[in-house]
Parts: sequence; structure tokens; C-alpha cells
Amino acid sequence: MSIAQNKKAFHDYFIEEKYEAGIVLEGWEVKAIRAGRVQLKEAYVIIRNGELYLIGSHLSPLPTASTHINPDPVRTRKLLLHAEEINRLIGKVERAGYTLVPLDMHYKAGRIKVEIGLAKGKKQYDKRETEKRKEWERAKQRLLRAR
Repeated sequence: MSIAQNKKAFHDYFIEEKYEAGIVLEGWEVKAIRAGRVQLKEAYVIIRNGELYLIGSHLSPLPTASTHINPDPVRTRKLLLHAEEINRLIGKVERAGYTLVPLDMHYKAGRIKVEIGLAKGKKQYDKRETEKRKEWERAKQRLLRAR
């Protein structure tokens, strides 16, 4: 079940591979995510000291769940992956010019997971081409439905 999606990532990048990662959260963050107060639009993933971190995701704190602490809605959150997956990602990001973007936040077996994508940036003409293709597919479906 999807909690939040990053539709902008599919517009700005070619997604080559997808990985599912766990995320380290505090208690108030879990409650805010369950209430649907999460946004991945401006978020990205970096690699620091052999670990993955989610930066720029916004979690609006619930006023009732975070009374005793001072929550930071855009704090850096650690992502959890197997060591061989992290090593593979490090190699591709550093050598091949890829970037890591969060695509989706969802539940899996009661846990909150983040789907990250290994992505290559699109040029402006690529974005226009994708938009034209989507427009044509919509028009084609309308024509087929009209018959």
C-alpha cells in the first residue's frame, strides 16, 4: 500500500533500477506517516561513509504526537540496505554518473519502506518527448473508446 509517491522523479529522470530500502524513523515520524503527512517531492538520496541517507523529505509533525520534543520535519534519515547492494550503488553513482532518488514510500509487512531508483537525468528535449508520447497514448485511447 503506497503512502507517498514522487511523480516528479519520473518526469525528471530515466529510472534504470529500483531498490527497496528500510528507513530509520522516530516515533513521531511513524505517526505522521500513518496520518499521510509525508512529502517526497524535493527529496534525494546521498551516499556518505558507505551508508545511504534520505535528504529533503518533509514529514509534518502531528501536534498531538510530538509534544515533548522539538521535531525537525526535514531531518536527514538513514536508509537500510544490504552491504552488497550499497556497494553496487556506490560504484554506479560514483563512476557512471547516476543519481539516487526516492520514488515511493509504502508499507510492507507492517514496516515502512522507501523505494529508491537509480536514475539518469533527462534533458529538456527528453522531457518534451515523453510528454508527447503520453499525450498520444491518451488520444489513442480516446479514439479507441469512441469507436
